[in-house]
Order: sequence, then C-alpha cells, then structure tokens
Amino acid sequence: MFTELTGPHAGELNDALGRIGFRRSQGVAYRPSCAGCTACVSVRIVAGEFVPNATQRKLLRRHGDIEITACKAWATDEQFQLLRRYLGTRHPGGGMAGMDEDDYADMIEHSPVNSLIVEYREPSVDGVQGKLIGACLTDRQADGLSMVYSFFAADDANRPGLGTFIILDHILRARDAGLPYVYLGYWVKGSPRMEYKTRYRPLEVLGPAGWRRLTDADLVMQSEGVAALV
Repeated sequence: MFTELTGPHAGELNDALGRIGFRRSQGVAYRPSCAGCTACVSVRIVAGEFVPNATQRKLLRRHGDIEITACKAWATDEQFQLLRRYLGTRHPGGGMAGMDEDDYADMIEHSPVNSLIVEYREPSVDGVQGKLIGACLTDRQADGLSMVYSFFAADDANRPGLGTFIILDHILRARDAGLPYVYLGYWVKGSPRMEYKTRYRPLEVLGPAGWRRLTDADLVMQSEGVAALV
C-alpha cells in the first residue's frame, strides 16, 4: 500500500501514516500488505523509558569522542562513498548495490517532510574536520524520530558497533527533544538481520489493536505463531 506525500500538509500526513505503520521513501509513504502474511511488523523504541544495558553503555563510552552533527538533508560525495563502502560490506548484491550518485541524491534530498541527515565523524585534528564514519537520514515526526536509512563504516575494526551507536544516539536525541519514540521501521521475527531491533527496550510492535509492548514471550514463540504478535 502506498500514497504520495504532496501538498502543504505532507508533513502532517506523514506523521499520521507513521503512527499506523507506514514508512517514507522520498515522496511516497508505503506499508507492506501481502495476502496471508503479517510477518513485517512496525516497531518503535519508547525513548523516555529506555535504559541502556551494560554493553550499550560501554559502546557509548567507547565512541564518546565521535563528533555528531545534524545537517540539512543534502547529499555529498563523501556520504555517497561511505554508502558504497557500507553496501559492499553489509549488502553486496542487494537491491541498492546499483545506486549511482543521482539515485543517492534523490534518496536524501527529495523529501516533502522535515528531514535531516545526522553525520558521525572521527574527532577533528588541528581544526580539520574528521573522517565521516556514519550517517543517518532521519525524519522528525510529531511523536518521534524516524530512522529512514543509516549507513556506516561497518568494516572499521577500530569502530565496532557503529550501527548500535547511531541508534543509541537517536534515542538520546529524541529524549532531549521531548519526543516519545524512535521508529525503526519493520521487524520480521526470526530474521537474523532484524534481530538487533529487539535489543532496545521497551520496544513497541504495531498490530490491528494498536501498539503494544514486545515481551520476551514474543521472542520465543514458534514461527507459526508470528500472527500472534499482531
């Protein structure tokens, strides 16, 4: 299911659709709707109640020197080269592998809503800006931050856990801004690539009855019980 986000109220429409499980891609809001399947479940972190665990606290300290800047959603060659590096490491042969500079610029800049790109850099030295090691295209919605797409130096052994650090930073940003949620997109139970989303608690999942808290019992249910999540 999808609809175009246009006109003077595109932001309000995106906010409303985000609360019922839609995601934004450029000027379109979409939601999976497959006959006989409800595996794709929208999830969001309750930012105000989130307490990092020991591993997450250690990661925040380890990367405490990273310089973070929230920028206008404008594509740069430095970002694009980092994206190519990320895709080659994490998603070789994936659907985005063929993106060129124009495709990337469209993804970043063609937004009818309040969007920004958060950059993560190595520390500056003698006034010279540090190397870009992470970035996240983010929408600021009325009730939270929606992480549209993040990428980072996944092959840098000196900076492990950058993806986790970017999510943790967004939780702190949402909390500081008084926004209750961080939207992580879709989660599929049993998918190894999406398992990381369940490490941020409280986590809410969306179903026909509305949003509810994910429990440990949800994670141990058999695959045929996926529908019970919603």
